[in-house]
Amino acid sequence: MANHPSVFLYRDGTLIDDVGYIQHSSEVSFYSFTFEALSLLLEHFLLFIITNQSGIAKGITTEKEVSEVNKHIIKKLKEQDIVISDTFCCPHNTEDNCECKKPRTYFIDKAQQLYNIDLSRSFIIGDHPSDIQCGLNAGISPVYLLTGHGQKHLNEIDADTVICSDILEASKYIILKNNQI
Repeated sequence: MANHPSVFLYRDGTLIDDVGYIQHSSEVSFYSFTFEALSLLLEHFLLFIITNQSGIAKGITTEKEVSEVNKHIIKKLKEQDIVISDTFCCPHNTEDNCECKKPRTYFIDKAQQLYNIDLSRSFIIGDHPSDIQCGLNAGISPVYLLTGHGQKHLNEIDADTVICSDILEASKYIILKNNQI
């Protein structure tokens, strides 16, 4: 029986500034509200990061660089007592037609198997239409953010999609929604 509601988080533009293909941890800049937002969510949910990092396939970054950046992010979150249950990274281009690039549900399905996740009480938060579609494809509730690329792609989002200004507003919405489920 699945019993863990979860929140799947996009990395760039959701937790940290989207500055392009990050090659070094010194380029990581958390939004001022990220820690508070994740602390609120952690009281009720398992947290996961899912990130598409096509810079690897394009030769702009390496798997090692992306891994080091992800480790740095996890370390900084842990210093704030925020635990990320797992981090999933797709290193492919869209043209690779892989199974793991959002909006495909590969990583959500994998997390569900590994962590006994209740998808009916889970959410995905991101700033790209592919994040929203991934959530819908997986049967979890998507929340679209206006940070990162959110403003740029806003016209691609359905009118019935929940839209929040940032992850803190999204976290408060999710907590409220969770209390109603």
